[in-house]
Amino acid sequence: MSRGESNKGDKASGRQGGTFRKKSYARGNAPIKKNTAPKQVSDPNSIRLNKYVANSGVCSRRDADIYISAGNVTVNGKPVTEMGYKVKLSDEVRFDGQLLNPVKKEYVLLNKPKDFSTTIRDEKGKRHVSGLISSASKSKLLPVDKMDKEDTGLLLFTNDGDLTKRLKSPINGLRKIYHVVLDKDLRNADLVKIQEGVVVDEKVVKVQDISFIDDAPKREVGIEIYSSRNKIVNRLFEQLGYTIARMDRVVYGGLTKKDLPRGHWRYLTEQEVINFKMIK
Repeated sequence: MSRGESNKGDKASGRQGGTFRKKSYARGNAPIKKNTAPKQVSDPNSIRLNKYVANSGVCSRRDADIYISAGNVTVNGKPVTEMGYKVKLSDEVRFDGQLLNPVKKEYVLLNKPKDFSTTIRDEKGKRHVSGLISSASKSKLLPVDKMDKEDTGLLLFTNDGDLTKRLKSPINGLRKIYHVVLDKDLRNADLVKIQEGVVVDEKVVKVQDISFIDDAPKREVGIEIYSSRNKIVNRLFEQLGYTIARMDRVVYGGLTKKDLPRGHWRYLTEQEVINFKMIK
């Protein structure tokens, strides 16, 4: 074999000058590697740990990552610091020892129209307020308090059981303002009695304010009250011989009907939620 033929053979086999020349894959000539790793099957019952913590209301998802990396979060009794870690809804997750609930807390305000019930739907199929906010959440949201079917106005819905419990019986009361239409004109003497305090079921009902509605008949009044007693406004007027023909709740806590037409709903803002959670 001639020397020229030998060099050709060496080049063809990748050998040059007695050494092997490595092939370059810089131009995309690398062999295709088959991915033999099994694909991770998505579990519909699992959720990222940071989202789990955030949904519980402890903090934002970004802050949750910080707490997780610091070891503040445990899953089934063991600290987890791995980012992107997924947990099952059946797992026990704690933050600084406190058991967490992964259901995201939601808060919806409805301007309730007339002829909608706030009690559990019965067999007769009465229209229920839950149908008016059905598109607001996939979670089951319940009204914080009850309103008569004929009553209208502000009604708060949430799945936050702790907040509902506080709002139903706050120590300092919850501010509510009603526009009340009576079956007859309210006498000035009875208006004064209400201002001074009327006894209902052996307990004085104190109102913050009551006044006639401007440019309206004397049977229309506005009343501000902090009591959480059941149907206390109705019972207050009944004690003085009046029947409420219509009642509209125009203020609930710090919430108003501004830009919220009858039958429509909106989510509470972050600040509004914070304000409610400060109520004891």
